[in-house]
Amino acid sequence: MSELLDAQSVRKSFGRTEALRGASLSVAAGEVVAITGPSGSGKSTLLLCAAGVLRPESGRVTYDGHLLDDLDEADRSRLRRRDFGLVLQFGQLVPELTAAQNVALPLLLDRHDKAESFTAARGWLERLDALDLADARPGEMSGGESQRVAIARALVSGPRVIFADEPTGALDTVNSERVLQVLLEVARETSASLVIVTHENRVAAAADREVVLRDGCNEQRVDA
Repeated sequence: MSELLDAQSVRKSFGRTEALRGASLSVAAGEVVAITGPSGSGKSTLLLCAAGVLRPESGRVTYDGHLLDDLDEADRSRLRRRDFGLVLQFGQLVPELTAAQNVALPLLLDRHDKAESFTAARGWLERLDALDLADARPGEMSGGESQRVAIARALVSGPRVIFADEPTGALDTVNSERVLQVLLEVARETSASLVIVTHENRVAAAADREVVLRDGCNEQRVDA
């Protein structure tokens, strides 16, 4: 399989803390990759660099043959709306918007038809057993409910790469299994790549491949 996303020798610091010290990640089209490792190993930072949210101090990140550093902020934002679906640990929903509005937002920002955008949003909420939250605002939701809405928002635009940072961390066992099932189903159905940061062995076991980080570096790559 050819690489769709490739992050090589990435370094990233926050103040005096060096989060990544030459970490690498490659993802083929349609591949499911789990990033694992102990807390503080740089897993989330590597995911955010690969998704174009953070700019590394050195190293290179390419997507579909294009260097992300060559893109300005507007193009990077457009890429995240259209080609990348991003699920962060704590949802990051817009507090003033309802769940349906949050999910439809990537489509609306890309000037899709309003009615079609909300139809798609409600469809994804239903698939994630969250349609009853359509008119609720984030302040009225539990952490697990917010996370399901955030996952629906990440999937609504039909991304080529889904980035999920601890997507099941705030969920109970039943909802965790459902969310993992939906993410894997969507990846298989659409041939999207799926990159998951996780501490959970069962989530990592569902991936095609595991990338292990320790102290900001790759420890090893283990075939699943």
